[in-house]
Amino acid sequence: MAVTARERHEELGLSLDDVRGMYRVMLMTRMVSERILQLNRMGRTPFGAGTDGHEAAQIGAAWNIRRGKDWLVPYYRDMGVAFALGVTPLEEFRMVLAKATDEHSAGRQILNQFSKPRDRIVTRSVCVGTEFPHAVGLALAIRNRREPNIVFAFGGDASTSPGDFHEAANFASVHHLPVVFVIENNLLAISTRFEQQMAVRNVADRAAAYAMPGFIADGMDVLDSYAKTKEAAAITRGGGGPTLVELKCYRYQPHTSDDDDSRYRTKDEVREWMAKDPVEHARTYLLEHGVTEEDLTRVRAGLDAEIEAAITQAESEPDPRPEDATRHVYAEGHPLPDGTRA
Repeated sequence: MAVTARERHEELGLSLDDVRGMYRVMLMTRMVSERILQLNRMGRTPFGAGTDGHEAAQIGAAWNIRRGKDWLVPYYRDMGVAFALGVTPLEEFRMVLAKATDEHSAGRQILNQFSKPRDRIVTRSVCVGTEFPHAVGLALAIRNRREPNIVFAFGGDASTSPGDFHEAANFASVHHLPVVFVIENNLLAISTRFEQQMAVRNVADRAAAYAMPGFIADGMDVLDSYAKTKEAAAITRGGGGPTLVELKCYRYQPHTSDDDDSRYRTKDEVREWMAKDPVEHARTYLLEHGVTEEDLTRVRAGLDAEIEAAITQAESEPDPRPEDATRHVYAEGHPLPDGTRA
């Protein structure tokens, strides 16, 4: 018998409260992303990288990560994944505004280079694809230590083109390592269309080259993103080795605040994808299942207040000191070029 709309989340082992929680994080991600671009256009922050359109893919996949147990190696657009694991808007705006209080890098890295060891979120380089060998190294350590946890390595579709991904996938497969490759395919490698990046129709097709299962999800649908990632993670948790899940989504904002996306896509294309808005899709699902407009209005109002308070708080906090620029870069006592010591 076909699964009805009312039964869908229950079939996945989720309660309606789980779906409400997913929606709240999705909406938070959208609202923070929009505020970052606004702050940039106001001259209050120098740079932004929007997450709009990735919310269902990110939060649906991240809902499978066991916080504080599994390891996460995110990529630079994974604000929603970080929020799902407990990162707050205040932490995000400390990064965006490059404040000394930024827990992730003390204001010395580009935004979204998350680093929270206690939550097992591993920092990464902004260089595309370099997160995958790091994730596989973690998975090797977990396997050698016989720990019952797995690694989630996130990346965009373009990150599967450099050699880093292929070497990592091959090594993970040969050594049967507990890592899930989660690929957010937004169809664009900055300004390069998907079909100009690779000859295969799906990123998941590449999994077969490394003898690992590949799954494809509708990345505009939070429940499908959750379901397909859950299938992949179950295989890996059960000792089945590495898996890959492709989340097909679309980036609504330009690649970054410095990008002119009119050079490589039309407004009509963006409008077509906007009609599939993942946040609105989740909102509609909740309304169909008895959640009221008033409930959802309260959620938005609460997030709006939290976000504005976070911006105010972050802006009031100190900037990094120039004399701290080399801290955690050189070993203590290491000689610097001018003859002094760190």
